[in-house]
Amino acid sequence: MNSVDAVWGVGRLTIAPLCYTLARLRVYGADRIPRHGGCVLAVNHFSWLDPPCVGTACPRTIYYMAKIEAHRVPGLGQLIRGFGTFSVVHGALKQIACVVVAKLAGYDLGYAAGLYSGSQTISASMGLATDAINRLGLAADQTKAYLDNMPVAYAVTYMFGTMGSAIVIAVIGPKLLGIDLVAACKDYEEKHGGGKKQLGGPGTAWTRWALRAYKVQPGGKAVGLRVAEAESLVPDARLFILRIRRGGEIMDATADIVLKEGDVVAVAGEREVLVNILGAAAVEVEDRELLAVPVEGVDVLVTNKEVDGKTLEELATRPAARGVFLRKITRGATATDIPILPGTEVNRGDLLTLVGRTEDIAAATKMLGVADRPTDVTDMAFVGAAIVVGALIGALVFKVAGAPLTLSTAGGALIAGIIGGWLRSVRPSFGRIPTPTVWFMNSVGLNIFIAIVGISAGPGFVNGLKTQGIGLFLWGALATTVPLVLGMFVAKYVFRFHDALTLGIVSGSRTTTASLGLVCDQAKSQIPALGYTVTYAVGNTLLTIWGMIIIMLLS
Repeated sequence: MNSVDAVWGVGRLTIAPLCYTLARLRVYGADRIPRHGGCVLAVNHFSWLDPPCVGTACPRTIYYMAKIEAHRVPGLGQLIRGFGTFSVVHGALKQIACVVVAKLAGYDLGYAAGLYSGSQTISASMGLATDAINRLGLAADQTKAYLDNMPVAYAVTYMFGTMGSAIVIAVIGPKLLGIDLVAACKDYEEKHGGGKKQLGGPGTAWTRWALRAYKVQPGGKAVGLRVAEAESLVPDARLFILRIRRGGEIMDATADIVLKEGDVVAVAGEREVLVNILGAAAVEVEDRELLAVPVEGVDVLVTNKEVDGKTLEELATRPAARGVFLRKITRGATATDIPILPGTEVNRGDLLTLVGRTEDIAAATKMLGVADRPTDVTDMAFVGAAIVVGALIGALVFKVAGAPLTLSTAGGALIAGIIGGWLRSVRPSFGRIPTPTVWFMNSVGLNIFIAIVGISAGPGFVNGLKTQGIGLFLWGALATTVPLVLGMFVAKYVFRFHDALTLGIVSGSRTTTASLGLVCDQAKSQIPALGYTVTYAVGNTLLTIWGMIIIMLLS
């Protein structure tokens, strides 16, 4: 036992009773934390009660990571270091790199904001940067010069920001880190219960799931067993008896029905299992009427707190999952496909594509959340209200040490969108926006904004390009490359993420779907996408807001 373990031992004896009584602490899922080996806890940090409460609940010693400012507080710093807490610099590599590059190159505010937006491929930050420049109270001609320089730098640096990011992450990244992506993804799949790469699907004749009819033979293993017991005769396989023909009558199978000699049963499951296992031990028959089972495929939005964080293996054992097969998991605003593995966790906001009998789908939907059926109607009342509320919040200006601080209308709308998206994920009865509409607003709307900025800056574009030349492109390439390289090493050697996830995590932090696609192509797997969605959400928000902050820092 080291000194940190000893401090934690004393801390639990003294602090734990207070946490259970004063904070009314309740602990769920502590048994899922491994007692040995590496483990990263990502905790929602709402108050100073969180560290002692989480430490009380966790069955092993925790080495917290805290921003360096906390370590500098007299008394507090010594206390948290006694519990093994280590410090980090509270910042982001990409944002810092762009500020440093702009300073070294001697660029003005317009070129700095454009270089940041282009090199980090975050076009939306130009809106916040524009608002920030307009609020500086500069002379009209100087403000116009800054705003005209912004799209010049953006246009020159954006190409490498997009293509260069994909090349650095997907092509150069594995060589720098010494990663064999294909082998790493296979290793991850094996550790999390994955099988072979999935084949078939739309556009091919082969399908993974099949429905076949078999006759219960005299003296067979299934005679006298309940349906649920017969389904479990083949271990580690999801086989379901959906219907039974007994004599001239067809009935829907329930878990408690007892099978008899001569019954003809409709069995659904993996084609490989039906052919290689059942096909060798049972007599298959043709019964069109029995096999005409009403089925449907439905997208289900996960909203139930009880299933949040549960693995597919855990959910598969629930009665409501009987007779239902999972075809696809889609996560996040980028609609990222998540690999289907026994150890894959389901999160609130995930979209699960389920296939099965109508009644089974209804039961599974009730367990998971709500059916997200296709529609071409946008909830414009919700969209409009979010924009108005966000703009009003963004219009507020606060004076701090004489300097005006504000989110701006663009930043306020961004925050409103984040909150609205979260509300939609937990209460999907409102705020429905069809996917094509989201694409239109995200792509076309942003492109129109950039086009208008470009048109207004057109007269100065050629002159700006002549004056800055290749230097602007090279500085942009540097601002693109350095944070990515540092980020890859931090992800692998500091946070020690699995090699299969590291490059997907870095792609998400850069918010570049192109690099994720190239990484998955190089890996010949969708496993890297597991690390993409969370960092994309965080990166997209922080990178956008930084468009305003970079102006404040450089001004």
